[in-house]
Amino acid sequence: MKHYENFPLVPIARGQGAWLYDFDGKRYLDAVSSWWVNLFGHCNPRINAAIADQLGKLEHVMLAGFTHEPVVQLSERLRKLAPAGLGHCFYGSDGASATEIALKMSAHYWRNNGQPGKTQFISLQNSYHGETLGALSVTDVALFRDAYGALIAQQATVPSPDWRDAEPGESAEAYALRCADLLESHLQLHHAQLAAFIVEPLVQGAAGMAMYHPVYLKRARELCTRYGVLLIADEIAVGMGRTGTLFACEQAGIAPDFLLISKGITGGYLPLSIVMTTDNIYQAFYADETARGFLHSHSYTGNPLACRAALATLDIFEQDDVLSANRAKAALFNCIAAPLRDHPKVRNFRNTGMIWAFEVDTPHADFARRCFSLALQNELLLRPMGNTVYFMPPYVIAEDEMHFLVGRTLKILEILA
Repeated sequence: MKHYENFPLVPIARGQGAWLYDFDGKRYLDAVSSWWVNLFGHCNPRINAAIADQLGKLEHVMLAGFTHEPVVQLSERLRKLAPAGLGHCFYGSDGASATEIALKMSAHYWRNNGQPGKTQFISLQNSYHGETLGALSVTDVALFRDAYGALIAQQATVPSPDWRDAEPGESAEAYALRCADLLESHLQLHHAQLAAFIVEPLVQGAAGMAMYHPVYLKRARELCTRYGVLLIADEIAVGMGRTGTLFACEQAGIAPDFLLISKGITGGYLPLSIVMTTDNIYQAFYADETARGFLHSHSYTGNPLACRAALATLDIFEQDDVLSANRAKAALFNCIAAPLRDHPKVRNFRNTGMIWAFEVDTPHADFARRCFSLALQNELLLRPMGNTVYFMPPYVIAEDEMHFLVGRTLKILEILA
């Protein structure tokens, strides 16, 4: 809060499309989708209408002994859209809770199958999976983890296939395979204690939009199957079309044991998360004894309003052929962004789907804060991570808005680089 003495909070009055407006009428292009959640613009009329319709029917009912139409419809639609075999949905409230659910369920699965010693997890270096205690145990971002280190069970990490770390002349694919070999070495030694490997597919968000080749996911799936370790795909940030396919795992042709969905699933409207899993894992909990059942719940599980927002979001994907449209938009943006890519102070310009990122060679230790402040002055909402600038705009961003984003970012770089 002390930072806001020098950088006051920005009071937002309304939103429209890719723009936010403050109470003085000043606008800001939301280049980060309000922390990666907004897909189809602020105040989207179709999502608005779905939520308004649901308000007139049912606002909430507990899922303990009850159910309702939106949650059933959403579960069935996700079953058809997700990688093959993921036919069961468990509902949570946000991304961190989805991580907690998957970690608990994977360890409980092994316990129910007579292997109670498989209670440990591995994740990638620089991974981020949330900030509740279980999620922090598989998060490798020191800023978030270290303050609470005494409260969490520290888990092991394996090298990230982030292509920025490849040797000179080494391709992204070759580096990913080299990292997969190191994953195999870890699994060989520790598989008897490991419940699951949790990974952000294709892009590690909090690592500064670290991007890697999909061959790593393919090898991870093969290795987890071979060594009896469950694979958790954390698609909280990278799912719902953000990487170019509805789910990032599709680009590796794999199906994980758990698929975590949140953020964009409601179009940025309401908190909701979903953990999808397989028949095999479901059956491990299907028993008369309560202690064998999965023991996790919260009051707003499967909220009807959030589920209707999610259904409306999926409708837009289908009706507007969003994935095809996004491929064309990404190609257009890459052309428009050429001056950024070629800027002498820009390093590692990269793109996956509707995500762009680059590092800035800057003398300012407080670059992120300076850039954020200058961006607001230039009608942009940017949230740099260290010296990494990234764009994750709503999918409704138009060509003129792309030019605006690139032009104003170049103006900021001329001041700070």
